[in-house]
Amino acid sequence: MIALHEQDFYAWTQQQLALLKTKQLEQLDIAALIEELESMGASEKRELISRFEVLLMHLLKWQYQPSFQGRSWLLTIEEQRLKLQDHLQDNPSLNSAENMQKTLTKAYRRALVRAEKETGLSRNVFPQNCLYTLEQILDIHFFPVENVS
Repeated sequence: MIALHEQDFYAWTQQQLALLKTKQLEQLDIAALIEELESMGASEKRELISRFEVLLMHLLKWQYQPSFQGRSWLLTIEEQRLKLQDHLQDNPSLNSAENMQKTLTKAYRRALVRAEKETGLSRNVFPQNCLYTLEQILDIHFFPVENVS
């Protein structure tokens, strides 16, 4: 027999909600609730990494391909910063110093791959570690200057 959780997720959530509201706690699907809550938390972290990845990739493109700077890149950078701010406001516990450092490290590694793919430049052109501070990354007025090598 297929569990309602697997058969009709929405119906299962409504059932669990009704059980919580009526305090019928003994009937809750505790194992599945735990699994879903863990998944939701992980999803919020993945969203944060993804937003930083896109933003960092565009900051790298802005810095290393100044001749291609344009309104589209500018607006993408602005959009990602706004989405990051919103996401951090909605999930303030993600904003801890330890979590942010791990997040930026993961996001920057991915941003390097995307920057190499989108620019056609060799990955060794870009710094191995992110040179932008968190404050710079989130600052709407910060745009890295052209790399002078």
